[in-house]
Amino acid sequence: MWVLTGAAIALWLTPLVTLDKRIGWHKSMQGLSLCGAVACAIGGGNIARKLADQAEIEALKLRAVKADVEDEIATEVYVSRTQRQQEAEAILASPGEDIEEVRERLEALYKPESEEAEVALATTTDVSLELAKKLYGEVKEAKEAGKSPTWIIENILKMKGRKFAEGKLKLQSLLSQFEGD
Repeated sequence: MWVLTGAAIALWLTPLVTLDKRIGWHKSMQGLSLCGAVACAIGGGNIARKLADQAEIEALKLRAVKADVEDEIATEVYVSRTQRQQEAEAILASPGEDIEEVRERLEALYKPESEEAEVALATTTDVSLELAKKLYGEVKEAKEAGKSPTWIIENILKMKGRKFAEGKLKLQSLLSQFEGD
């Protein structure tokens, strides 16, 4: 391209500077030289246009490759984040044995065991007075030791969780039954 541009300039200026105007074939040489200069200029322009188009195509390719790489990186980040989250959930998730153990503990809180059943039955009117007196003795000792009613309900009456309100009523009825005597 640069060669054609230089040749066009040389062919354009040569007839004006070097050829003698007194020679008869001067005009024909000047015409040929100018035609050659125009042809070289047109050829150089065509080459320049092709190079510009190729550069534009290369720029588009480069942008497409960059976008593809960015998309691939984003996908890898998403997959990596998802895998880490699944691994963390797997680590934090309790195995089946632990779930069973937790379920049994919860059942123990809401389902009276043998001793808890005795305590619950002790405060009803159908239960022996001896068990109720024993329970009252424990409650009285706990009160003297400075224990709170919540501690008494949870640890002596064995009424935790959903049965706490029921335990509160039973504590009041037990206290009113024996403190009134």
